[in-house]
Amino acid sequence: MTINAAQFRAFHAVASEGSFTRAARALNVTQPTLSAQVKGLEERYGVRLFDRRGRRTHLTDLGEALLAVTRRLHSAEEEAEQVLAAARGLRSGTLRVGADAPYSIVPSLGAFSRRHPGIKLQLSIGNSNRVLKDLLEHRCDVALLADVAYDPRLHAIPVLEDRLLAFVARRHKWAQRGSVTLSELVGERVLLREPGSSTRRLFETALGRRGIALKEVLEIGSREAVREAVAAGLGVGIVAATELGHDDRIAPVEIADARLDTVEYLVCLEERRNLRLVRAFFDTVRTAGPAGAPPVSGDARPGSAG
Repeated sequence: MTINAAQFRAFHAVASEGSFTRAARALNVTQPTLSAQVKGLEERYGVRLFDRRGRRTHLTDLGEALLAVTRRLHSAEEEAEQVLAAARGLRSGTLRVGADAPYSIVPSLGAFSRRHPGIKLQLSIGNSNRVLKDLLEHRCDVALLADVAYDPRLHAIPVLEDRLLAFVARRHKWAQRGSVTLSELVGERVLLREPGSSTRRLFETALGRRGIALKEVLEIGSREAVREAVAAGLGVGIVAATELGHDDRIAPVEIADARLDTVEYLVCLEERRNLRLVRAFFDTVRTAGPAGAPPVSGDARPGSAG
């Protein structure tokens, strides 16, 4: 049975966008046309790919399995486009970038855009687990992530050294102190990101090594919300130094008795590292460094090609 590429593209768009309306807009087709293509695919194989509940659309188990396949097909189409576009030079195309924080990656995007103004950029921000999942599932081309473990599927280079510190509201009793210890945090409400955050993972590892258990933790789903909660006096936040920025409402406090060093890596799939757009972005970050900082000295992680 011959594959109907238009039907699979229609399915992929609806599954990725979560809506027939948004998918039709993304593909620049009418919604009735898109609905007919998806319905035709389901009828052709006698299957149900979506549960339609009012205006909401949910994938069935079979739909989830098919989406994993169409992600690879979609990625292959984009890769083919990049290969052909390379013959014209870097004058067109789209680079999808993921990051676990905006502060380090945005200056690199600016430098890349100045070098290659014809390239469209898409940026998605999420916790480390989510961004890594997006990379592995071909939803982004490159990513900036902290403390990436060795994985033969990945190519990664270290680009920025960082460290964790605490921060408090200006009216907090620690605001004028230069540092605190891990054990002093036990008596405070500590505001942490969700479990998928690399900042939280590193901090909790340091606590575990000392056998320290916090009495009160308030989990907050974004770094922006953590900042606002700290500024409002709800507790002590933990943040990477490069992400602290300038905010008159808060004050940084070093954690004196723990090594909370972290390294940001620029990462792509090993199989895609030689795509011209990906190489160009790596070259930009190597030259300029994220956030305008010079790149970290040294090669890629052990086991990762340099």
